[in-house]
Amino acid sequence: MTRQGKKLPLAAWIFLGLVVGIIGGLALMTLPDQQGVEIAKTYIQPIGTIFLNLLKFVVVPIVLFSIAAGVVSMKDISKVGSIGIKTIVYYMCTTAFAVVLALLLGMAADRMHLFPALSTAGLDYTPPAGQSLMDTFVAIFPSNAVQPLADAVMLQVIVISLLLGFGVLLAGEKGVLAAQVIESFNEVFLRIMDLIIRLSPVGVACLICPVIAENGPAILGQLALVLLVAYIGYVIHGLLVYSTTVSLLGGVSPMAFFSEMAPAMMMAFSSASSVGALPINMECAQRLGAKREVVSFVLPLGATINMDGTAIYQGVCAVFIASCYGVSLSPGDMVTIVLTATLASIGTAGVPGAGMVMLAMVLQSVGLPVEGIALVAGIDRVFDMGRTTVNITGDAACAVVVSKLEDRRIARRSR
Repeated sequence: MTRQGKKLPLAAWIFLGLVVGIIGGLALMTLPDQQGVEIAKTYIQPIGTIFLNLLKFVVVPIVLFSIAAGVVSMKDISKVGSIGIKTIVYYMCTTAFAVVLALLLGMAADRMHLFPALSTAGLDYTPPAGQSLMDTFVAIFPSNAVQPLADAVMLQVIVISLLLGFGVLLAGEKGVLAAQVIESFNEVFLRIMDLIIRLSPVGVACLICPVIAENGPAILGQLALVLLVAYIGYVIHGLLVYSTTVSLLGGVSPMAFFSEMAPAMMMAFSSASSVGALPINMECAQRLGAKREVVSFVLPLGATINMDGTAIYQGVCAVFIASCYGVSLSPGDMVTIVLTATLASIGTAGVPGAGMVMLAMVLQSVGLPVEGIALVAGIDRVFDMGRTTVNITGDAACAVVVSKLEDRRIARRSR
């Protein structure tokens, strides 16, 4: 505990775990005849594998129940009609654009050899056979309700969860019990995931140690480049997408928008918490001209389902991890990443540790090993500061745009 009686945040413990793992890996490198590598693989890596197994275990139920619960909660959106439809369309489109932008930046960095493959045995991996775009599209829809859950076929799991949620809504009163069961299971697995995330410092240390022992410190230099590429994506997305939408659709100049949003953005960057920044974000959005009733609906919903910054993080990290394993992502893989990250944003944004869980989901969706999370988990807090800032800025931009569009709709009706 600190002098004020506060515990270190989890992000600090994860970073400490990364440092311990790196120091341990460097120390093991000094042993002769690859003894250090053998020790790392035999005694340290299995502990990291246990953490990964637990992470894999929780991904499927978290996705299944959180997205289904998110769809069930959409009954509130039907009450607000056009506001809800405009909000969902805006959020889904900007999130999809964010993933595409991240993939383009990641592939550009890879082509420039900023993400070189590490060819040592510690990261050997044979990717599954690639699919064409149509095969990828067909494979989205499951022919079995159980097999996708057992095999962690994430796009099919997402489709199952969406159908489950819509089925509950369509069942009306008869679906109330099912809705309660879904919400109950969702809460249970959120608690389980919280327990697993608390093991992250140990898991990260035990995963990165064998990588360092076998590959040396070269991998560390790549982390700075990954951060740089991600933050370039954050800035481009904010300046391009939000400036364009608030100017063309919201009638607010980009300069005025970012000037008014500065307090909320600084709060989000320092706290890395969308919920913590929500009150000041609502004030900023209203000062920009968004109606109170629109802000009170759009911003809390955005804290749950709008994840543009997280989508950029996932896309860049997916390309980086694929490069580390010497894997080239096919067009089908790219489509899968875009669909997975966009659809998954419906239900997993408010979960503690959601970035790590969603990255595991994206990696699984294209057949990349979840072990790659160890390469970026230690600096997740630095990623999180930027992506949270982008997320809350997107929420406010949506509130401004939707409010302006509603004013125009009401004006047309009155005429």
